[in-house]
Amino acid sequence: MSRYRNPRLRVIRRLGKLPGLTRKVSIKTSPPGQHGMLYTKKPSLFNVRLKEKQKLRYHYCVSERQLLNYVKKSRKKKGSSGKLLLTFLEMRLDNLVYRLGFAPTIMAAKQLVNHGHITINNMAINIPSYGCEPKDVISVKNSIVSKNLVRKNLDFLGTVLIPQHLFLNKENLEAKVISLVNRKSISLIINELLVIEYYSRKL
Repeated sequence: MSRYRNPRLRVIRRLGKLPGLTRKVSIKTSPPGQHGMLYTKKPSLFNVRLKEKQKLRYHYCVSERQLLNYVKKSRKKKGSSGKLLLTFLEMRLDNLVYRLGFAPTIMAAKQLVNHGHITINNMAINIPSYGCEPKDVISVKNSIVSKNLVRKNLDFLGTVLIPQHLFLNKENLEAKVISLVNRKSISLIINELLVIEYYSRKL
């Protein structure tokens, strides 16, 4: 999902709050569509799993292929596949740029990275999916345009709750990855095990 171009409020009406996709909140609570208000049928287990998968995709703004690759990668490692999946997604550069408040959404963070406004360990990185590691230093490019853009975003967002695995020097627009993300620090309300179950028959 390089860029989602369809109405985002329709997505959050169907899937719930997705801060990575949009900060907007729909005043309508029913599912989108002509018969949204009439839809009361209990969803099947498949649909429940599908919904959780879609929530993950849209929040982190990744394509179906990318998400499938992360699932495969998490299943090959020791430990909880669900937690590993979330860790891979949370440690993406675009997500960390978003969590630091450098951008209002993950989609906006992708644009910052794509346009070369972000560096890792003083090296220009323009790959949003870049996987960050503990001790990595995430900085805003030393240019007036880059710094003004990020400061504008920080001012717009106001007070941002920085997760425990990150340390932000707001004055210098520089952050350090202290550790891998803790499950409790993940802002998205998600049942990651249902996502693993959704893909279990496809692998």
